[in-house]
Amino acid sequence: MSVRNRRTNAVTIIDVAREAGVSYSTVSRVINNHTHVLPETRERVLNAMMRLGYVVNQQARSLRGGRSQVIGLLVHDIGNNYVGQLIRGIDAELAANQYDLMLYTTHRRKIKESAYVATITRGLADGLLLVLPTNAREYLETLHQQQYPHVLIDYQHVDSPLTSTVQATNYRGAYDATRYLIELGHRRIGYIIGSPEMQCSLDRLAGYRAALADAGIPEDPNLIYQGDFFRTPGYAASQHFLSLDDPPTAIFAANDLAAFGVMDGILQRGLHVPEDISLIGFDDIWEAGHVHPGLTTVRQPLEEMGRTAARLLLERLNNPDLPGERVEMPTELVIRESCAPVRHQMGIAPDKNRRY
Repeated sequence: MSVRNRRTNAVTIIDVAREAGVSYSTVSRVINNHTHVLPETRERVLNAMMRLGYVVNQQARSLRGGRSQVIGLLVHDIGNNYVGQLIRGIDAELAANQYDLMLYTTHRRKIKESAYVATITRGLADGLLLVLPTNAREYLETLHQQQYPHVLIDYQHVDSPLTSTVQATNYRGAYDATRYLIELGHRRIGYIIGSPEMQCSLDRLAGYRAALADAGIPEDPNLIYQGDFFRTPGYAASQHFLSLDDPPTAIFAANDLAAFGVMDGILQRGLHVPEDISLIGFDDIWEAGHVHPGLTTVRQPLEEMGRTAARLLLERLNNPDLPGERVEMPTELVIRESCAPVRHQMGIAPDKNRRY
């Protein structure tokens, strides 16, 4: 049978063995990433699999009682470095333990999130990692009943003793950022809330409010803007704040992407960061240190959070009786050039001839 004809039918492991000139058991060892295979033999088998178009049926392997060696990952989108840095850590830990990653993107659609969880848990993967879930309460009970291994990232309010979570100190990070602005003399500090469906947004808002209260600064509802974790809402928030009769002298955005949108809006008004208005973000994604001016922000150890979440999940796979863990990793205020002491009231138009 020619290679061309084989591709029209379901290619089996026996076909691969014949093509590579090795035994069935050798192909099986390559597929399962066993170490006792000569490098040249492994390469010959992999090349044969590519030529024949052979795809490992992970679900069938799982149904036969084995492991798929695949971990499912659910994220809301992949369009920012927050998710990218988490995935980098997750992938590194899984690869070190000979696991593959299956990625699903929900685009924040709750129905899609629940549907993907149901799909993944039907034998497609050995365990599940969920980043910033928005609909977790709808399926957590099912995961518990099935005793399906799972870990939540950036989601903390879980009652089940079987669920592990990994997050940063969102409340403390927001408190420290707000306190820093207060120490620079700012009293009117605008705050842009992230997605209201995500607990980390609420924790950061609580940290902002607590810092104001501890400094004896009354909360002004006009200085709290319901935004989102994206650039465009950050821009819209900047226009709201700068149109106030008494604008803020500093803005704290719930994440770096929103802060970049604020930068856009400030520049469009002919103003400057930090000379006219100070700005702080949250996350410390790669771009935060490469914009001008460099963005002061709250660093989350994103890559390490991903590694930790993957490690917890693999530990649960190897020992199903382990109790769930709650891991909270410290944040750090990274001071760059986007903040300065209060210099003038925002209500006064900037000097067009001023050089910065």
